[in-house]
Amino acid sequence: MEMEHQNDRKNAIKKLKLLAYNGKGDVEAFRHKLDSAFSTVFLPNGVECSTHKYGTIECDVLSPEIYASNRVMLYIHGGSFVGGSPAAYRSFCSSLATKCFCRVVVPQIRLAPSSPYPAANEDIQAVFRALYTEEQIACSLNAEKGSAAAQSEIIIAADGSGASIACSLIFNLRDRYRANIKNVILFSPWLDISADSPLLTSKKLNDEILTPEVFRKSSAVYTFESNSETLHVSPLFASDDDLKNFPPVIIQLGGREVLLENAKAFAKRLEDCGNECILDVWPDMMFMFQMADEYLYESHLALDRIGKIVTGGSEDGKKKQQFENKPKLERGLNSEA
Repeated sequence: MEMEHQNDRKNAIKKLKLLAYNGKGDVEAFRHKLDSAFSTVFLPNGVECSTHKYGTIECDVLSPEIYASNRVMLYIHGGSFVGGSPAAYRSFCSSLATKCFCRVVVPQIRLAPSSPYPAANEDIQAVFRALYTEEQIACSLNAEKGSAAAQSEIIIAADGSGASIACSLIFNLRDRYRANIKNVILFSPWLDISADSPLLTSKKLNDEILTPEVFRKSSAVYTFESNSETLHVSPLFASDDDLKNFPPVIIQLGGREVLLENAKAFAKRLEDCGNECILDVWPDMMFMFQMADEYLYESHLALDRIGKIVTGGSEDGKKKQQFENKPKLERGLNSEA
């Protein structure tokens, strides 16, 4: 049993290393390996995938069988700023959609090095503006129809390098937009890629996935060193004013990650500025362990916990939401017969 556990852990680490760009080899080869390892034809739990343009940005829209009609998640994928895609994140985001009872929108953002900072940030801002407008219109229409429509709930979620882009989005939003964001969920966030960060300057990091070379190479192709200490690249450099009225944050990561100290520092900064922040640390887990669910049982438990936090953690809390039951095609035909 112990041997099987060790093998599963080794396989998980081998897979998760494909999320980290170390500069060795061609960028296209890195992207291909990442997509091949994480893409899947069949989505879990009956989740359906469609495409929709928000603004001019093509996005995956993942819809679980049951979801709160007023709740939607905007997911910004990681991949060291140079890789990742909606296809690679379909399985993981489908699980999130099911656990959080919401639709999940995953944009096809521009990637470095061909499209360095701030290209991806601009893409996410455009998607958010369009998504926000559509959700407000939908809530208004429901109200006109006499539905007991609740205020729209937008969740911003991201992992790894995507967390930098997610925080940049929040920093750019006025308070009235921030008020409509239910949660910001950050998985294993990259919060400081400045030139003086120990993540870049150390000879070796105590991490099973990430190395100094990953941070050095990724940051070098993403932006100029002179930009690395701005809050839109390294959120830890945000001022207290920038952090005021930040939406409630959930940070989830493994206890064996080199990113843990930065996560603790960011959580403290948020709380000191009067914001809510849940720091959810999983002992003995590695970077983005949630995406190795075929090997790690903790992956399932971690997403269960995220779902409970988002939905209120009880059936009573869920009943207050207006749910939509998404029928399969054959069910829809039968219901009309």
